Amino acid sequence: MNVATFRFYAGLNRFLPSARRQCTFSAPFAEQSTVKHMIEALGAPHTEVDLILVNDKPVGFDHPIQPNDRVAVYPAFHGLALGENARLRPPPAVLHFVADAHMGALARLLRLAGFDTLYYPNISDDEIARYCETEQRIALTRDRELLKRSVIVHACYIRSNKPERQLQEVFERYELATHVEPFSRCLVCNGRLYPVDKLAVLHRLPPKVQEQHERFLQCTGCERVYWEGTHWASLRSQLDALLPPS
Repeated sequence: MNVATFRFYAGLNRFLPSARRQCTFSAPFAEQSTVKHMIEALGAPHTEVDLILVNDKPVGFDHPIQPNDRVAVYPAFHGLALGENARLRPPPAVLHFVADAHMGALARLLRLAGFDTLYYPNISDDEIARYCETEQRIALTRDRELLKRSVIVHACYIRSNKPERQLQEVFERYELATHVEPFSRCLVCNGRLYPVDKLAVLHRLPPKVQEQHERFLQCTGCERVYWEGTHWASLRSQLDALLPPS
């Protein structure tokens, strides 16, 4: 039987059985197995892996495992610059996302911060994979098996159950703080917001809003109208509290 040794580092240990966490262990493998196949067979989705060393040398996902190989597997580390030879995938070309059916609150927060984030309450795994493949979107999910689909290149496994902490996870993973554009996307449909003349939307406004406000934004998708009322101020405070200090 062919056997290699493996060591998973930092956050990747959460995907392993407790007996294999924070230690080097041996595992059998079949002929012609690649490191990607073995990493995912052992529990870690490929999207969470940022560096693989085999016998202390960086390799790609398609590297074939050999008997007695020593495989070290590392997650994405914030601020760590990898050489081109070590990089497993190019960085995301565009910072836009697709959230799974359980990530509605996170999707809303990302939209509040100005990030293009698709979300549908009944979105299927197949649809998420298709958006990732055809639009190069970054998947946001707690579904480990979804992240093992080969067509999903960029994704973030969300650890927390709390939306505020989930947002922080995504901000840290993709260094989003410098890309924030508050109130540039509709919280409901993800459409872009643009300034609109008051007269053009006057028929949509409650009487008090007509009297008290002059500046408005409208969604290009659902045509919902936004203005700087108390709800706006509350959302602004919520976002400011969530963003990392500048």
